[in-house]
Amino acid sequence: MKFIKYLLVGILFGIVLTKSEAVSWYRIYEMFQFESFHMFGIIMTAIAVGVVGIQIYKRNKVVGLDGKQIQIADKDKGFKNYIIGGTIFGLGWGMIGTCP
Repeated sequence: MKFIKYLLVGILFGIVLTKSEAVSWYRIYEMFQFESFHMFGIIMTAIAVGVVGIQIYKRNKVVGLDGKQIQIADKDKGFKNYIIGGTIFGLGWGMIGTCP
């Protein structure tokens, strides 16, 4: 019961992704063929919201639900993690047939 709010946020996020057609194979294909701005618009909006949100957290010292200040760790400078993560992501796309 403690994590029900996270489940609800996840369900809402899934609905938003589905309604925006971000999970559509055709939309992903259009993006990689540079035929449509739709997916690029979704990605750029997500980046903008993320940047603004992180800046708000840093400047206002926002606290979490437990009352402790949210700590944003410095980004790891390693390159190996990105290769491994990108490979897993790409293999997942390939296995489910999403990769254009």
